[in-house]
Amino acid sequence: MSKILRSWLFVPADSEKKLAKAGGLEADALILDLEDAVMPDNKAMGRQLACAFLRDAKTSSQIWIRINALDSEYVAEDLEAIVPLAPDGIMLPKPDGPVDIETLSRRLDRLEAKHGLPLGGIKILPVATETARAVMSLSLYPRTHLPRLLGLTWGAEDLATDMGAVTNKNPDGHFAFTYQVVRSHTLLAAKAAGVQAVDTLYDNFRDKDGLRARAQCAFSEGFTGMLAIHPAQVQIINNSFTPTAAQLRHAESVIQAFEDNPGVGAVQVAGKMIDIPHLKQAQKILSLYEGTKS
Repeated sequence: MSKILRSWLFVPADSEKKLAKAGGLEADALILDLEDAVMPDNKAMGRQLACAFLRDAKTSSQIWIRINALDSEYVAEDLEAIVPLAPDGIMLPKPDGPVDIETLSRRLDRLEAKHGLPLGGIKILPVATETARAVMSLSLYPRTHLPRLLGLTWGAEDLATDMGAVTNKNPDGHFAFTYQVVRSHTLLAAKAAGVQAVDTLYDNFRDKDGLRARAQCAFSEGFTGMLAIHPAQVQIINNSFTPTAAQLRHAESVIQAFEDNPGVGAVQVAGKMIDIPHLKQAQKILSLYEGTKS
């Protein structure tokens, strides 16, 4: 299985200071951002610094690049500069749906072939909900052959702008109902497509308890990882999206109980009756744990 990427840390590609620190962080994936974090006058510099990072960085993190949108004036230069250096993946902002993943995939096919790279080696993670049109296309991802698709993530800020909303939050600070629905549909689309489900960022990086609660809730719902905007969020996210020792022990005991009782559909574990769905859940917990280590 593909390595499960729990923490996805955004790093502005035009910041030499932040890039210098990024290589020593424990994020599963670094996203060098050429899009929203970089002003138009700095696009060229950001591209140059991202390329230098790809050439020279010594890091255990995967290196992903958030390129500019496919309809932008910058995307061709982004891809021409970045692809020869073989990043692990491309984050695609503002796609309309799977059709844009197909378009990007064809462009990557041509550039990988041109530069002698393994075909299909560069994966894609779209921010799949930044417009209302994109949200309505989520159900198409499981029905479309997208071999480069590693996962789906979602965003609320650009979506609120596209919808003309004043805010995407309730007075209590939680996402408003519409955005909760979008989040759920992203999770369902990712699971139906058999790819990783990455929750959106928690914008108050000083609120560690709030981040931990959100991340643990997302993990319990089925998300495999989460976007981060500050290095202080990385370890909390990694811990929250890794099965706990207690969860692993329980999963192992469930699997062992079925191995000890071959041919039965239900067994007793810790005084409770456990059936086949629980066995499958236990197997997935162990698989998820192994995926974070591979």
